[in-house]
Amino acid sequence: MDAMPINEGLPSNVTAQMRNATGQPKASSTVVCYSPMMITTNGIWQGFNPLEFSLPLFILQTAIIVVTTRVLVLVLRPFRQPRVIAEILAGVLLGPSLMGQIETWATMVFPQRSLLTLETVAHLGLLYFLFLVGLEMDIDVIRRSGKKALFVAIAGMALPFCMGIATSFIFRHQVSRNVHQTSFLLFLGVALSVTAFPVLARILAEIKLLGTDLGRIAMSAAIVNDMCAWILLALAIAISEVDSAALSSLWVLLSGSLFVLFCFYVVRPGMWWLVRRTPEGEGVSDMEVSLILTGVMLAGVCTDAIGIHSVFGAFVYGLVIPTGPLGVTLIEKIEDFVTGLLLPLFFAISGLRTNIQKISDPVTVGLLVLVFVMASFAKIMGTIIIAALYTMPFREGIALGFLMNTRGLVEMIVLNIGRDKEVLDDESFAVMVLVSVAMTTLVTPVVLGVYRPSRRLVGYKRRNLQRIRHDSELRMLACVHTTRNVPSVLSLLELSNPNKRSPIFIYALHLVELTGRASNMLAAAAASASKPSRSGTGSSLPPITEHIFNAFENYERHTGGVSIQTLAAVSPYQTMHEDVSVLAEDKHVSLIVVPFHKQQTVDGGMEAINPHVRGFNESLLTSSPCSVAILVDRGLSAAAARMATEHHVALFFFGGPDDREALAYAWRMVEHPGVTLTIVRFLPPDYRARSVSGSSYRPSAVADADSRAITISTEGKSELEMDEDYLNEFRTRNHGNEAISYSAKMVANSEETVAAIRSMDNNLHELYIVGRRPGEAGSPMTAALEDWMENPELGPIGDMLVSSDFSMTVSVLVVQQYVVAGAPAPVAPAPAASSDPVRQYLSNANQRPAAAASGAYRTSAASAANSRWSGSGAVGF
Repeated sequence: MDAMPINEGLPSNVTAQMRNATGQPKASSTVVCYSPMMITTNGIWQGFNPLEFSLPLFILQTAIIVVTTRVLVLVLRPFRQPRVIAEILAGVLLGPSLMGQIETWATMVFPQRSLLTLETVAHLGLLYFLFLVGLEMDIDVIRRSGKKALFVAIAGMALPFCMGIATSFIFRHQVSRNVHQTSFLLFLGVALSVTAFPVLARILAEIKLLGTDLGRIAMSAAIVNDMCAWILLALAIAISEVDSAALSSLWVLLSGSLFVLFCFYVVRPGMWWLVRRTPEGEGVSDMEVSLILTGVMLAGVCTDAIGIHSVFGAFVYGLVIPTGPLGVTLIEKIEDFVTGLLLPLFFAISGLRTNIQKISDPVTVGLLVLVFVMASFAKIMGTIIIAALYTMPFREGIALGFLMNTRGLVEMIVLNIGRDKEVLDDESFAVMVLVSVAMTTLVTPVVLGVYRPSRRLVGYKRRNLQRIRHDSELRMLACVHTTRNVPSVLSLLELSNPNKRSPIFIYALHLVELTGRASNMLAAAAASASKPSRSGTGSSLPPITEHIFNAFENYERHTGGVSIQTLAAVSPYQTMHEDVSVLAEDKHVSLIVVPFHKQQTVDGGMEAINPHVRGFNESLLTSSPCSVAILVDRGLSAAAARMATEHHVALFFFGGPDDREALAYAWRMVEHPGVTLTIVRFLPPDYRARSVSGSSYRPSAVADADSRAITISTEGKSELEMDEDYLNEFRTRNHGNEAISYSAKMVANSEETVAAIRSMDNNLHELYIVGRRPGEAGSPMTAALEDWMENPELGPIGDMLVSSDFSMTVSVLVVQQYVVAGAPAPVAPAPAASSDPVRQYLSNANQRPAAAASGAYRTSAASAANSRWSGSGAVGF
């Protein structure tokens, strides 16, 4: 590489552009020249250093940037910081502020001559990322965002914009000495007023606020804010042409407006024509995808030629492409490559341009920080004022104000463009980058510290099925991961006998893994909207979510006694159970139904579909605020099973809270005219039925807070006595129902239990219902089965039933009861009370007393004559 004087055969404007591209100070009198033959090397064995050639050097730089970014993401994850912070800090770390101080590193790994190649590829990645942002941003979401979100967005932009310009104007002689003052004020105003929508969406998802009212308002306002920011940025760029006349700026604005109109009224109809001509169920062809992606670069060239930055053209081009199958195809094609590999290069360039050593004038730094703080304060105050007008709590207003102060991609783009246009000098650029990073890192801890969502949980006592009447309203949360989970849930819902007398309210929750993309968070925002507001705009949902929602809503339209609300939750699988638990508590749900982590294959075996689903189920069982049921689908979702007029269900009853909860659910099913229920009770050989007269299970005479709830007096009773009471109550209420049959199996050990279940006609039943923790812990009837469990979340009986040794055509529902906090414990040496009632229950389940086995089974023989509830024959009652 050789240096030559700038006046040797180069036009002055080209020289200036090359000087800007290489980042040389204006006072520099050299320009970097490149040899066209220095792209690839002949190899180290021929004496060549690969780092002296552009391609090997670029590959090494990219690898270092991506690895450094990923390491910082892992380091900052416990602090719940968004990925953009790690990406910017990676650039600062690798740049002249830190690693650049090592001369070998600066000259060999990130030499000045290599930055042009790095910036070119980084800007190409930025071009496609802004295309993705526009593609994922649904215009319909903006239209239906509501007045509250619109006013929050306007107040969150106008006040800081005016405050930033006003304070900058006052201190203009100190902070903008070397730059064009009008352009500086505009760029600073835009940088201070924007809200980074992708970063905000990520923060809301990670702190579990995406589905709350606060999260929805912040998301909608951020989308509107983003749109306004791009318009202001285009205006600022047009005015920043300091050497041109006012007429040129006017032409830039007019040309930019014509470009936008062309995209909306020519390109958008063309895209709709392409969508309509694509056959149902088929994807867009590769050639059409290639042409659309080429259009991104053409749009960037057009706006660059007009005088507006190329990213604006890519953003508008993405905005006019319809969301739906076409948008999803484009996102799947390029998103991982763009966001995972190319976008970190852009943020690294921002960091490489940030030289802390350039920050030398304390007065300038102090005034810039003051301007930033004043603008941020103005944004918070504006948001609080709007929140007060809409009677939102003061704490929510503060949290919303800090959320709207989220910085990130858009601000980095504004600052970089300002530096390219020589509107910001090195010092101002470095200060603004560092202050923006500091502001964004504050958002998560402040919001978590200030915002306390109000929970109206007074009177929420119906946390399990046993506490409510079998014919009262059932509130159920049904979780689905994929479209394959939907038919089995609908089949179970149909068996549960929804009708106008005993209605079922279903919250159908689509669980979406948080991938760091804005698209799945936009899906959650759209899914959180009510059904009327989604009508006609279903395309804003991803196809999978839309299909799931349509299936549930179609079922609701054709079935009486069912009310369904469709929702989506976006979260990492590690914390997804927290989202489900919060939603269940907020909606006063009595039962959560989740699918098993394995699905049936064509040959009848079971294969895991997603290893994370198993961890989610296990976490939910220990943290759920209500009862949980795991549904193992092995034919329940088949069309033949769903169309059948008669359904055979079997309940295996060993005793204990979980089995009583399973019986409570089966009780709802027997009301269905087409359901036949077989109850199989497993008893030890020395069991003798006792008389239950005088201790029968009956509704409380004292009115409860919920008139439909049944109070079970458990004081002074063992688990066996409570089992007897509930079974006899079931018998009394269903006396004469020929659809119910009962049989008792005397088993002494696990082998006899397995043999008894094997002896049943597996081809007759289509669903087994079992408790997760059957009978006494360590009971001989199940002890050996517990030692061989492959799926502990199903319990010993459930795990045995889904094994390949048993029928592959019978589905299994495993139920775990939530033990109400504060309920009197059975007479038994119980462990110390725990603050978590669910964990207390699980602990109790493992330490149930042996006293019941020795003495509780010895009961009066007075009721032995009752042939319906003794012996081994199956009878109706």
